[in-house]
Amino acid sequence: MIRSLVAALCLLFGLGLAGCGAGSHAPTVEAAPKTVADFFTIDVGGHPVHMQLAVSEPEMEHGLMERRDLGHDEGMIFVYDTPRQMTFWMRNTPTPLDIGYFTPDGKLAETYSMFPFDDRTIASRSSEIQFALEMNQGWYNGSNLRSGAQLDLKALAAALAARGFDPTKFGVSP
Repeated sequence: MIRSLVAALCLLFGLGLAGCGAGSHAPTVEAAPKTVADFFTIDVGGHPVHMQLAVSEPEMEHGLMERRDLGHDEGMIFVYDTPRQMTFWMRNTPTPLDIGYFTPDGKLAETYSMFPFDDRTIASRSSEIQFALEMNQGWYNGSNLRSGAQLDLKALAAALAARGFDPTKFGVSP
């Protein structure tokens, strides 16, 4: 009786392994593109930042509204397809933020502090801004980042591709 039980268990175990091997013909499933909720680590001036990418118009319009859980080295980057003068505000945003405006070549050009629920716009002086990175207030100064700090555009291109966007549409290449 025990031999029969052991034999039956061995048979079941063997059948279970047969379905798990590399030789199985299970179809591969492509991973779905990442979303605005996903974080990507992108270097800014020697500091790794865990960024969410706001790329589509609805993502940009919502931004960090209602967010109270932004970690120390977490932020949101707004990615535009062409350089422009940018304006941001803090409507429905309870977390004090700083915004850094970056040129098409990834250089930090300007930073400004933004205050919770403030409906006044914070405009860039330059009309040659392509990326804006919102971080917790004090992050740029605390990280000793000044004008000219470099955004890692190769990492940004990889993050855009992971989101399902063509990075070249935004002037960055992998």
